[in-house]
Amino acid sequence: MSEMKRTATVTVIGDVVGSRIPEDRTVVHARLEAALAAVNTELSPRTPLWITAGDEYQATFDRLGDALAATLRLRLALLPDLDVRHGLGWGGVTVLSEAPRVEDGPGWWAARKGINRVSTDADRASLSRVRTAFEAAEGDERSDTAAVNAALLGRDGLVGAMSPRSLSVLRGLLAGRTQREVAEDEGISASAVSQRVRNDGVALVIAIDEQLRGIE
Repeated sequence: MSEMKRTATVTVIGDVVGSRIPEDRTVVHARLEAALAAVNTELSPRTPLWITAGDEYQATFDRLGDALAATLRLRLALLPDLDVRHGLGWGGVTVLSEAPRVEDGPGWWAARKGINRVSTDADRASLSRVRTAFEAAEGDERSDTAAVNAALLGRDGLVGAMSPRSLSVLRGLLAGRTQREVAEDEGISASAVSQRVRNDGVALVIAIDEQLRGIE
């Protein structure tokens, strides 16, 4: 048994929680694989996002900010047809085997605790739009855990309330497109895009994303 460096690792567990796609598992799987590949290319996780079983997937990141960015981009790549939830963990990770790769340890237990909390919270009407939670393992506590989760509540709530068109505008802007370019892509006026950015929470989600991406 070999152990990765003992400094804490950012772990991510995600799964599909809602689908408007007819019960064609092949289509769902293909959509998920494509989304994971795109985020792997953009953010280069330490251990790339990979499907472990069914609709569940995992990854490890060197920085919490990159892991948080990945969870948003995965949701946006799949919404509105598919939705996903995520638990993020902070703690030590042990590699049990390399082929196939199997990992364990407090970091993964924390991520599992996070996704279980998302599942429980989403059953409450007041928190039905929650899709992401961050947990630190015992002994690897962080001073920013509560603040990160507060930001995630706001981010998830805003994204969960967006129309398909506003989600598309958000996707375009996060990809680096200008508002004018997004308007051309969507076949709407630049002023209509500007109104969505101001009134539908698009600007707020972008601001939250920028702040969260700066976290180590």
